[in-house]
Amino acid sequence: MSTLTFGIIKPDAVRAGNQGKIVDRILAAGFNIRGMKLIHQTRKQAEGFYAVHAERPFFGELTEFMSSGPCVVLALEKENAVPAWRELMGATNPAEAAEGTLRKEFAASIGENAVHGSDSEENAAIEIAYFFSKLELV
Repeated sequence: MSTLTFGIIKPDAVRAGNQGKIVDRILAAGFNIRGMKLIHQTRKQAEGFYAVHAERPFFGELTEFMSSGPCVVLALEKENAVPAWRELMGATNPAEAAEGTLRKEFAASIGENAVHGSDSEENAAIEIAYFFSKLELV
């Protein structure tokens, strides 16, 4: 059964001009893109999205980075979309990411690791709703 997940092509990957290459890899991996847009979050919007991490020591750095430039937000559909997207992304630390993953190929560091992905179907629904209206999901 097809399910949805949420992804972000982060500002570092967009700044480097890799968003097209990453979208190509997403499509090649069999995902259907149900929603996609280029946005530039304010610091306040990034803080709202990452509110779950508000007490973590990296929160300020994370929200500053995520509001530092444009990013691409994505609603992705595939069978078992959440684990499939997490596998395509690779480990959070690009040095530990498997060959052929997006983070191995496009990420520079743990902090600037090219892509974000939901960790559960429940969080995917919340994250998709944060950036997309039902009208924008096709």
